[in-house]
Amino acid sequence: MWSAGSIYRSAASAHEPETMTSGPHPYRFFGLLFLLSIPFWLLGALGASDLLPGLPISAIMAVCPAIAGGLLIWHAGGSAPLTAFLRRAGDCAKMRPWAWGVALGTMPIVMVLSAAFLVFSGMVLPPPEIDPLQVLALFALFFVAATAEELGWTGYATRPLVEAHGFLRASLIIASVSVVWHVIPLLQVGRGWEWIAWWALGTSSRRVIIVWLYVRGGESVFSASLFHAMSNLSWMLFPVMGSHYDPISTALILVIFAVVAVSLKARKRP
Repeated sequence: MWSAGSIYRSAASAHEPETMTSGPHPYRFFGLLFLLSIPFWLLGALGASDLLPGLPISAIMAVCPAIAGGLLIWHAGGSAPLTAFLRRAGDCAKMRPWAWGVALGTMPIVMVLSAAFLVFSGMVLPPPEIDPLQVLALFALFFVAATAEELGWTGYATRPLVEAHGFLRASLIIASVSVVWHVIPLLQVGRGWEWIAWWALGTSSRRVIIVWLYVRGGESVFSASLFHAMSNLSWMLFPVMGSHYDPISTALILVIFAVVAVSLKARKRP
Protein backbone atom coordinates (compact mmCIF):
# COMPACT_ATOMS: atom_id res chain seq x y z
CA MET A 1 0.00 0.00 0.00
CA TRP A 2 1.19 3.48 -0.84
CA SER A 3 2.59 5.31 2.20
CA ALA A 4 3.34 9.02 1.97
CA GLY A 5 5.49 8.99 5.08
CA SER A 6 7.72 6.16 3.93
CA ILE A 7 8.06 7.63 0.44
CA TYR A 8 9.08 11.01 1.75
CA ARG A 9 11.46 9.72 4.39
CA SER A 10 13.36 7.71 1.79
CA ALA A 11 13.31 10.59 -0.68
CA ALA A 12 14.60 13.01 1.91
CA SER A 13 17.72 10.98 2.55
CA ALA A 14 18.25 10.30 -1.13
CA HIS A 15 17.77 13.73 -2.64
CA GLU A 16 17.95 16.59 -0.15
CA PRO A 17 20.00 17.85 2.80
CA GLU A 18 18.63 17.08 6.25
CA THR A 19 18.32 20.76 7.16
CA MET A 20 15.83 21.28 4.37
CA THR A 21 13.55 18.33 5.07
CA SER A 22 13.49 18.19 8.85
CA GLY A 23 11.12 21.03 9.66
CA PRO A 24 9.03 22.83 7.05
CA HIS A 25 6.07 24.72 8.54
CA PRO A 26 3.32 24.88 5.91
CA TYR A 27 0.93 26.95 8.01
CA ARG A 28 3.62 29.54 8.71
CA PHE A 29 4.24 29.47 4.97
CA PHE A 30 0.55 30.20 4.25
CA GLY A 31 0.50 33.11 6.69
CA LEU A 32 3.69 34.64 5.32
CA LEU A 33 2.41 34.16 1.78
CA PHE A 34 -0.69 36.25 2.45
CA LEU A 35 1.35 38.92 4.20
CA LEU A 36 3.77 39.21 1.27
CA SER A 37 0.88 39.38 -1.20
CA ILE A 38 -0.77 42.46 0.32
CA PRO A 39 1.31 45.02 -1.66
CA PHE A 40 0.40 43.29 -4.93
CA TRP A 41 -3.30 43.29 -4.09
CA LEU A 42 -3.06 47.01 -3.28
CA LEU A 43 -1.29 47.60 -6.59
CA GLY A 44 -4.15 45.88 -8.40
CA ALA A 45 -6.68 47.95 -6.46
CA LEU A 46 -5.10 51.13 -7.83
CA GLY A 47 -6.47 50.23 -11.25
CA ALA A 48 -3.19 49.61 -13.04
CA SER A 49 -3.40 48.07 -16.52
CA ASP A 50 -3.74 44.31 -16.80
CA LEU A 51 -0.67 42.29 -17.74
CA LEU A 52 -2.71 40.25 -20.25
CA PRO A 53 -6.45 39.85 -20.88
CA GLY A 54 -7.87 38.37 -17.68
CA LEU A 55 -4.53 38.71 -15.86
CA PRO A 56 -4.36 41.69 -13.47
CA ILE A 57 -1.21 43.46 -12.41
CA SER A 58 -1.65 41.87 -8.97
CA ALA A 59 -0.83 38.50 -10.59
CA ILE A 60 2.82 39.46 -10.08
CA MET A 61 2.17 38.06 -6.60
CA ALA A 62 3.13 34.71 -8.21
CA VAL A 63 6.64 35.40 -6.89
CA CYS A 64 5.39 35.26 -3.29
CA PRO A 65 5.25 31.47 -2.73
CA ALA A 66 8.92 31.09 -3.65
CA ILE A 67 9.85 34.06 -1.49
CA ALA A 68 7.83 32.80 1.48
CA GLY A 69 9.27 29.30 1.28
CA GLY A 70 12.77 30.61 0.73
CA LEU A 71 12.61 32.98 3.70
CA LEU A 72 11.42 30.23 6.03
CA ILE A 73 14.12 27.82 4.86
CA TRP A 74 16.85 30.47 5.11
CA HIS A 75 15.69 31.45 8.60
CA ALA A 76 15.74 27.82 9.73
CA GLY A 77 19.00 26.71 8.18
CA GLY A 78 20.85 29.44 6.32
CA SER A 79 22.15 29.64 2.79
CA ALA A 80 22.92 25.95 2.12
CA PRO A 81 19.35 24.64 2.41
CA LEU A 82 18.08 27.76 0.64
CA THR A 83 20.35 26.98 -2.32
CA ALA A 84 19.08 23.38 -2.34
CA PHE A 85 15.50 24.65 -2.26
CA LEU A 86 16.02 26.97 -5.22
CA ARG A 87 17.78 24.26 -7.21
CA ARG A 88 14.60 22.19 -7.05
CA ALA A 89 13.18 24.51 -9.70
CA GLY A 90 15.26 22.59 -12.24
CA ASP A 91 15.00 19.05 -10.89
CA CYS A 92 13.58 17.65 -14.15
CA ALA A 93 16.01 14.70 -14.00
CA LYS A 94 13.89 13.27 -11.17
CA MET A 95 10.80 13.00 -13.38
CA ARG A 96 9.68 9.54 -14.42
CA PRO A 97 9.32 9.27 -18.21
CA TRP A 98 5.52 9.09 -18.13
CA ALA A 99 5.35 12.20 -15.94
CA TRP A 100 6.44 14.33 -18.90
CA GLY A 101 3.35 13.27 -20.82
CA VAL A 102 1.05 14.02 -17.88
CA ALA A 103 2.62 17.42 -17.21
CA LEU A 104 2.61 18.53 -20.85
CA GLY A 105 -0.57 16.90 -22.10
CA THR A 106 -3.22 16.92 -19.39
CA MET A 107 -4.39 20.52 -19.62
CA PRO A 108 -4.38 20.73 -23.44
CA ILE A 109 -6.55 17.58 -23.43
CA VAL A 110 -8.87 19.12 -20.85
CA MET A 111 -9.27 22.26 -22.97
CA VAL A 112 -9.92 20.29 -26.16
CA LEU A 113 -12.60 18.31 -24.33
CA SER A 114 -14.08 21.55 -22.99
CA ALA A 115 -14.18 23.03 -26.51
CA ALA A 116 -15.82 19.87 -27.84
CA PHE A 117 -18.44 20.04 -25.08
CA LEU A 118 -19.20 23.68 -25.85
CA VAL A 119 -19.53 23.03 -29.58
CA PHE A 120 -21.74 20.00 -28.93
CA SER A 121 -23.96 22.12 -26.69
CA GLY A 122 -24.48 24.63 -29.51
CA MET A 123 -21.91 27.33 -28.85
CA VAL A 124 -20.03 28.72 -31.82
CA LEU A 125 -16.35 29.10 -30.99
CA PRO A 126 -14.07 31.30 -33.07
CA PRO A 127 -11.08 29.55 -34.61
CA PRO A 128 -8.00 29.57 -32.38
CA GLU A 129 -5.38 32.19 -33.14
CA ILE A 130 -1.99 30.55 -32.67
CA ASP A 131 1.22 32.41 -33.43
CA PRO A 132 4.21 30.13 -32.66
CA LEU A 133 6.36 32.99 -31.42
CA GLN A 134 3.55 34.24 -29.21
CA VAL A 135 3.00 30.75 -27.84
CA LEU A 136 6.70 30.45 -26.96
CA ALA A 137 6.70 33.86 -25.29
CA LEU A 138 3.58 33.05 -23.29
CA PHE A 139 4.97 29.68 -22.25
CA ALA A 140 8.21 31.29 -21.05
CA LEU A 141 6.24 33.87 -19.04
CA PHE A 142 3.90 31.31 -17.55
CA PHE A 143 6.69 28.85 -16.76
CA VAL A 144 8.66 31.45 -14.79
CA ALA A 145 5.52 32.38 -12.84
CA ALA A 146 4.57 28.73 -12.31
CA THR A 147 8.05 27.89 -11.04
CA ALA A 148 7.84 30.70 -8.49
CA GLU A 149 4.48 29.39 -7.31
CA GLU A 150 5.33 25.71 -7.25
CA LEU A 151 8.56 26.19 -5.33
CA GLY A 152 6.23 27.23 -2.52
CA TRP A 153 3.13 25.08 -3.02
CA THR A 154 4.99 21.91 -4.04
CA GLY A 155 8.62 22.38 -3.02
CA TYR A 156 7.88 23.66 0.47
CA ALA A 157 4.34 22.79 1.58
CA THR A 158 3.39 19.50 -0.08
CA ARG A 159 5.65 17.01 1.69
CA PRO A 160 4.82 17.92 5.32
CA LEU A 161 1.11 18.17 4.56
CA VAL A 162 0.98 14.76 2.88
CA GLU A 163 2.92 13.24 5.76
CA ALA A 164 0.51 14.78 8.28
CA HIS A 165 -2.82 14.44 6.49
CA GLY A 166 -2.48 12.03 3.58
CA PHE A 167 -2.59 12.65 -0.15
CA LEU A 168 -6.15 13.85 -0.66
CA ARG A 169 -6.52 16.06 2.41
CA ALA A 170 -3.13 17.64 1.76
CA SER A 171 -4.13 18.39 -1.82
CA LEU A 172 -7.38 20.01 -0.68
CA ILE A 173 -5.64 22.08 2.02
CA ILE A 174 -3.22 23.53 -0.54
CA ALA A 175 -6.06 24.00 -3.02
CA SER A 176 -8.21 25.86 -0.48
CA VAL A 177 -5.41 28.24 0.43
CA SER A 178 -4.58 28.80 -3.24
CA VAL A 179 -8.22 29.55 -4.09
CA VAL A 180 -8.55 32.13 -1.32
CA TRP A 181 -5.20 33.65 -2.32
CA HIS A 182 -6.45 34.15 -5.89
CA VAL A 183 -9.87 35.65 -5.05
CA ILE A 184 -8.78 39.30 -4.90
CA PRO A 185 -6.99 39.26 -8.28
CA LEU A 186 -10.00 37.50 -9.85
CA LEU A 187 -12.35 40.16 -8.49
CA GLN A 188 -9.99 42.83 -9.80
CA VAL A 189 -10.50 41.58 -13.38
CA GLY A 190 -14.27 41.51 -12.97
CA ARG A 191 -14.93 37.84 -12.33
CA GLY A 192 -18.29 37.13 -10.71
CA TRP A 193 -18.78 34.84 -7.74
CA GLU A 194 -20.39 32.07 -9.80
CA TRP A 195 -17.42 32.11 -12.20
CA ILE A 196 -15.03 32.03 -9.25
CA ALA A 197 -16.88 29.10 -7.65
CA TRP A 198 -16.58 26.95 -10.78
CA TRP A 199 -12.99 28.05 -11.27
CA ALA A 200 -12.28 27.07 -7.64
CA LEU A 201 -13.65 23.58 -8.24
CA GLY A 202 -11.44 23.19 -11.28
CA THR A 203 -8.40 24.61 -9.50
CA SER A 204 -8.90 22.28 -6.54
CA SER A 205 -9.15 19.29 -8.86
CA ARG A 206 -6.04 20.44 -10.69
CA ARG A 207 -4.13 20.61 -7.40
CA VAL A 208 -5.10 17.01 -6.63
CA ILE A 209 -3.60 16.02 -9.98
CA ILE A 210 -0.44 18.06 -9.36
CA VAL A 211 0.14 16.49 -5.94
CA TRP A 212 -0.47 13.03 -7.43
CA LEU A 213 1.98 13.81 -10.23
CA TYR A 214 4.57 15.02 -7.74
CA VAL A 215 4.32 12.01 -5.44
CA ARG A 216 4.02 9.34 -8.12
CA GLY A 217 6.12 10.95 -10.81
CA GLY A 218 9.48 11.32 -9.08
CA GLU A 219 8.94 14.13 -6.53
CA SER A 220 10.00 16.75 -9.04
CA VAL A 221 9.03 20.38 -8.48
CA PHE A 222 9.78 20.92 -12.17
CA SER A 223 6.93 18.56 -13.09
CA ALA A 224 4.47 20.61 -11.02
CA SER A 225 5.74 23.84 -12.59
CA LEU A 226 5.43 22.38 -16.08
CA PHE A 227 1.86 21.23 -15.42
CA HIS A 228 0.99 24.64 -13.96
CA ALA A 229 2.52 26.52 -16.90
CA MET A 230 0.69 24.35 -19.43
CA SER A 231 -2.54 25.02 -17.57
CA ASN A 232 -2.14 28.77 -17.90
CA LEU A 233 -0.97 28.51 -21.50
CA SER A 234 -3.92 26.29 -22.44
CA TRP A 235 -6.31 28.78 -20.89
CA MET A 236 -4.74 31.71 -22.74
CA LEU A 237 -4.84 29.86 -26.09
CA PHE A 238 -8.49 28.92 -25.67
CA PRO A 239 -10.32 30.98 -28.31
CA VAL A 240 -9.49 33.81 -28.20
CA MET A 241 -6.94 34.73 -25.48
CA GLY A 242 -9.18 32.94 -23.02
CA SER A 243 -12.26 34.96 -23.92
CA HIS A 244 -14.43 31.85 -24.46
CA TYR A 245 -12.97 29.85 -21.59
CA ASP A 246 -15.76 28.01 -19.78
CA PRO A 247 -15.05 27.36 -16.09
CA ILE A 248 -18.01 24.96 -15.76
CA SER A 249 -17.05 22.38 -18.36
CA THR A 250 -13.37 22.73 -17.48
CA ALA A 251 -14.09 22.12 -13.81
CA LEU A 252 -16.25 19.06 -14.47
CA ILE A 253 -13.61 17.50 -16.71
CA LEU A 254 -10.89 18.19 -14.15
CA VAL A 255 -13.01 16.59 -11.43
CA ILE A 256 -13.11 13.39 -13.49
CA PHE A 257 -9.34 13.50 -13.98
CA ALA A 258 -8.81 14.12 -10.25
CA VAL A 259 -11.04 11.17 -9.33
CA VAL A 260 -8.87 8.98 -11.54
CA ALA A 261 -5.75 10.31 -9.77
CA VAL A 262 -7.26 9.59 -6.35
CA SER A 263 -8.14 6.06 -7.45
CA LEU A 264 -4.53 5.49 -8.49
CA LYS A 265 -2.82 7.02 -5.46
CA ALA A 266 -2.94 3.85 -3.33
CA ARG A 267 -1.09 1.69 -5.81
CA LYS A 268 2.51 0.80 -5.15
CA ARG A 269 5.03 2.91 -6.94
CA PRO A 270 7.00 1.10 -9.66
